[in-house]
Amino acid sequence: MTARYEPLRTRLTACAPGDVAISAISFAEIALGSEQGRPPLPEVLEAFLAAIPLVPFDESAARAYSKLPFRRARFDRLLAAHALSLDVVVITNNEGDFADVPGLRIENWTR
Repeated sequence: MTARYEPLRTRLTACAPGDVAISAISFAEIALGSEQGRPPLPEVLEAFLAAIPLVPFDESAARAYSKLPFRRARFDRLLAAHALSLDVVVITNNEGDFADVPGLRIENWTR
């Protein structure tokens, strides 16, 4: 992880097991990139999953998705709906991607 992401590493290290999870939507987006040759390497992604629980996208999330304003970034819309359905915070360094989602809580841990 580059120095740019050191604040993220610090925040993650301070979390207790179970405090942080990854949405199946985020995992799908990252896995797609990995399969296309972008970081992380597949073995790094698997190690991450061994340490961070994966949260399935369920009916509640699908219903929340159907109510969101449309934007081209469907992964972002799916992730926002998933977070809203679980009443959790989205951790992102792309805050603008989620700025128009009513009621969504976001935090940027890279600062």
